[in-house]
Amino acid sequence: MEIRGKVAIVTGASSGIGLALAKRLAEGGATVVLAARSVEKLQKIQKELPRSLAVPVDLSNFTDIRYLVERTKEYFGRIDILINNAGQGMRASVEEIDLHDYRAIMELNVFAPLQLMQEVIPIMRAQGGGMILNVSSMVSKNFYPRLAAYASTKYALNALSLTAHEELKDDRIVVSVFYPKMTATEFGMNALGEKYSSAAGRQGMTVDTPEDVAAHIVEQIESEAPEANM
Repeated sequence: MEIRGKVAIVTGASSGIGLALAKRLAEGGATVVLAARSVEKLQKIQKELPRSLAVPVDLSNFTDIRYLVERTKEYFGRIDILINNAGQGMRASVEEIDLHDYRAIMELNVFAPLQLMQEVIPIMRAQGGGMILNVSSMVSKNFYPRLAAYASTKYALNALSLTAHEELKDDRIVVSVFYPKMTATEFGMNALGEKYSSAAGRQGMTVDTPEDVAAHIVEQIESEAPEANM
């Protein structure tokens, strides 16, 4: 998909991969809707990016999600790209997983992207097509100790994404999933359960920058590949 001239919603746009991606899309000529909880951060980013719109939302709130889509459609008249990037980690052994915390990351990592997909699909179908890209993780392709809860949310997101890819292709709606590896963000320090550094990495493991990840995601949008990774 050509990015220039398109309207793209990016969740988790206030920092990390989401912020880098919003900047990359804006540089490519897209109009970017910045979605996250931080009002001040989003307003600052909006001032820096041409053709952007800040929409502060809590993605664990059903009403906020619907408002995000309605606001975008009302303001710009269309939605060409949805990037479900927002998410939260969790680190604990299977024996120690706190079910309250697990439900919380399921809400953000699975239910929110699913609702956003359901909200934009009719809009994209009516306008003749669009693209949905869900940001997963390479942990969903492996079995790392103490990451079962987080990885399982991404397993679920993978299944939703790849199934929707098949279901919606006749409507010219492309659904893709991207698998980042370890990225130098505050993701690990914002995780539930044990905190960890996302920037340190394991011995011998390359840690990618948010800008590198954003560049790969934009390449996937342009190629419309169903799956891609770093």
